[in-house]
Amino acid sequence: MAPSASPSPGLAVTAPVHQARVRVLHPGQGLSPAGANPGPVVYWMLRDQRLADNWALLHAASLAAASAAPLAVAFSLFPKPFLLSARRRQLGFLLRGLRRLAADAATRRIPFFLLTGGPTEIPALVRRLGASALVADFSPLRPVREALDAVVGALCRDAASVTVHQVDAHNVVPVWAASGKLEYSAKTFRSKMNKVLDEYLVEFPELGEVVPWDREQPKDIDWDTLIDTVCSQAEDVPEIDWCEPGEAAAMEALLGTKDGFLTKRIKSYDSDRNYPTKPMALSGLSPYLHFGHISAQRCALEAKKRRHLSPKSVDAFLEELIIRRELADNFCYYQPHYDSVAGAWEWARKTLKDHAADKREHIYTREQLENAKTADPLWNASQLEMVHHGKMHGFMRMYWAKKILEWTSGPEEALSIAIYLNDKYHIDGRDPNGYVGCMWSICGLHDQGWKERPVFGKIRYMNYAGCKRKFNVDAYISYVKRLVAQPKKRKPEESLNSAAKYSKSEKD
Repeated sequence: MAPSASPSPGLAVTAPVHQARVRVLHPGQGLSPAGANPGPVVYWMLRDQRLADNWALLHAASLAAASAAPLAVAFSLFPKPFLLSARRRQLGFLLRGLRRLAADAATRRIPFFLLTGGPTEIPALVRRLGASALVADFSPLRPVREALDAVVGALCRDAASVTVHQVDAHNVVPVWAASGKLEYSAKTFRSKMNKVLDEYLVEFPELGEVVPWDREQPKDIDWDTLIDTVCSQAEDVPEIDWCEPGEAAAMEALLGTKDGFLTKRIKSYDSDRNYPTKPMALSGLSPYLHFGHISAQRCALEAKKRRHLSPKSVDAFLEELIIRRELADNFCYYQPHYDSVAGAWEWARKTLKDHAADKREHIYTREQLENAKTADPLWNASQLEMVHHGKMHGFMRMYWAKKILEWTSGPEEALSIAIYLNDKYHIDGRDPNGYVGCMWSICGLHDQGWKERPVFGKIRYMNYAGCKRKFNVDAYISYVKRLVAQPKKRKPEESLNSAAKYSKSEKD
């Protein structure tokens, strides 16, 4: 562990952040000692859009406390094309979450700077504020890493260079500490994680009081105008109304007294999570984890407290939350071609190439797939669930992507279409889990070779008959029809219960 910061008068000193969670991207000239009119510490918030349970913010606060410096938070909207590759659905959720975060920051007397001109504005802000340190959180995705590299490069060229740190506040075990290489499978990754998990899965300290801010004040934000302007420039994929953004809503989804996952629904997770006809068995936390409105570590800590009530379900949840989710970050961090067939293992590339010219029963265009115009009513339902609900059941995501491989001219086109549709319509699109999910389904990532067959080669195969044996397909299709017909303020289980009336019994 890193040494504790020296106490500063009037400050509640933050407990240290594990030193392996922090990377020094640029040492700069070092932080000023207390009493030397130190420059502020700026936390550049990227992926982890919350104030609570945020190791990056806690580290920034610890640096500030050590020299009695003020603390500020900055968030930069990404410019075209990365920002507008998100649609109104994702942008509205992001901005409404930031609106709540800015209000919470104000109550803590932490200034919140929203920069609308892109990450290139970060160095200018740092210079204007006379900052002594910049702390950024972590993402393995190329556009974010490239933006961070550009900011560090710009700050390194300054005569009075600024200290720049990066903190993995998203993963329970920092991606670079979990493994130093690209992992082949969950099995190899799990063994490494289990050796160090207890070292990192610890309770968060409280964010202490901060030095009063006496520098440049953030500009007032007209949130309504900003949201309307940004969303009007994005492709018109309607926002969702079944999931409220922000930290409070995220904690309600986790621990709420009415419908919280851990308080009301965890018991059925182990037995029912893979059945599309039982959507309430799922945690419903993916939007909050994606936007960083809740910490995966907080979810894990709270789940462990309740393990005695549902051991199998809690263990299954922790496997998905920690091992599988952080394995996706491992892949995107160590594999630069995380969204390309070039990123698949050699055996998978070979078998896909060998069968690329195999005759397909159907060939559909991207437009036909996007509009759910196929001969498969189950696949059409899964596509419509994603388009209208903003979220597709996890089991159906596998079937959905594998059928795209079966119905397109080759694996490259299949992967491109799957990622395009996933990122356009899922509220949690443009996420390592989404890229890995598509790569698993189409390119056999983190999987093994199976019996060779046309089109798929040795990639794991799924078909309609298998789904029909597993769950009540007609009930799922009826459920999605209800979602499409009555999408407003309607919870998934309400539509499913109505759809179930058309089925005599659940076969799953």
